[in-house]
Amino acid sequence: LDRSSAASDVYKRQQKICQFVELTLGGQVTHIERLPRWRPAWNLDLQSGEELLKLHIRGERGGDVNPFPELRREADILEVLGKHGIPVPHIYGFCEDPQAIVMEAVPGTRDVSTANDDTQRLELARQYVEAMAAMHKLPVGPFVEKGIHLPTSPEDIALAGLDAYYPLYERNKTRPQPLLEFALKWLRRNVPQHRTKASLVQYDSGQYLFKDGKLNALYDFEFAMIGDPLADLASARMRENYEPLGCKFSELYRYYQEVSGEPLEPDVIRFHTVLFSTVSAMQFSSTVATPKPGDPHDTYVEFDIALRRVVVHALSESIGIPIPRPSIDIHTQGPNAPLISMLADAVEQVETTETFQKTKLNAVRKIVEYLGKADAMTLHLQAQDQKETEHLLGQKFETPEALDEALETFVKQAGPEEDHALFQLFASQIERQVQVFGKTAIGASASHIDLPEI
Repeated sequence: LDRSSAASDVYKRQQKICQFVELTLGGQVTHIERLPRWRPAWNLDLQSGEELLKLHIRGERGGDVNPFPELRREADILEVLGKHGIPVPHIYGFCEDPQAIVMEAVPGTRDVSTANDDTQRLELARQYVEAMAAMHKLPVGPFVEKGIHLPTSPEDIALAGLDAYYPLYERNKTRPQPLLEFALKWLRRNVPQHRTKASLVQYDSGQYLFKDGKLNALYDFEFAMIGDPLADLASARMRENYEPLGCKFSELYRYYQEVSGEPLEPDVIRFHTVLFSTVSAMQFSSTVATPKPGDPHDTYVEFDIALRRVVVHALSESIGIPIPRPSIDIHTQGPNAPLISMLADAVEQVETTETFQKTKLNAVRKIVEYLGKADAMTLHLQAQDQKETEHLLGQKFETPEALDEALETFVKQAGPEEDHALFQLFASQIERQVQVFGKTAIGASASHIDLPEI
């Protein structure tokens, strides 16, 4: 083991994990590697007699961004899924200090571009659909016994994700969120009342590992819950933007209907696309509004702008209002350009040979780049937003904060007849932001939002 950082908390955490694995499974840890991810995770080798076990350690996410912060909950869900024949990583144990799931290190990749050809990619997508449909057919009783909430009414089933995320959003909210409040109000007015079947859903779906043309496992069940099975189709649809599924979403959905026996429900898929993007944006809204030390700031800002744009695009197709294409003059430098240039240079002077620290350093580069654009354009963006909002509300405001408070109040009181005007306002705001930040590393995800056809 690398003892170069023996005094650090990271090393102490790794040491405890190694001790737990050796005591629980027997044998000796011969290698542990922290993965360059934004949440703690390790790959570990355990030599037990003649057998070499390849293990993956999934640590706590950290920060207050998870509606289900109990890591053991995910381990319990994976164990139930595995017992019922769903391809998921095998769980070997749960470490209490530090909290971590000890699971099978499933071989393979999520990158379907590495498949042999389009035929193999299609077959992988079909294997994924078959596994997802099988999961949706499982009885929910064993999950309820593990403490997973069981929704019963059409409203509870449809809004299971919203009900799970809302307490987190409400608890951490530090500034007005007019766009999110608009989306929340629309969702509550448009619940699909005919959807009465509840299933275990991965919720953040579309995540699977494959090797040699075979799907080996579905993974990442930290947001799993019982709800409408079509929520999984909607979140997989969103994932297609940055992690292709292996075939067109429309083909994947048709195959899901074939293997599940479910009827075609495009409007419900659209509803859940609005819902999933909204609760995902809610999840990170406070971490961007009020950053906390130790947060993966570049990741949260990237998620925030991309998810807000998905909310707008999903609302556009559900409400039937086209996305406006506003224009804004781009300024390349702001008043702090020399200082930001010095900061960028200082970052480049930092040297490290450790893979994990290189990842951290690259995150700082991304923030500095984003900061440069913000310094040049934030005041211009605020001025345009203020002009349009004051026109809609019919009054002037002294500060952006006062304007946002008044706009959120207006949203909460407005009826459906205001949907068109409010949507145009929010869509124009986010589209201008993408024009400004879309070519940065942080803004690139937002610039590529394009919901696939159903």
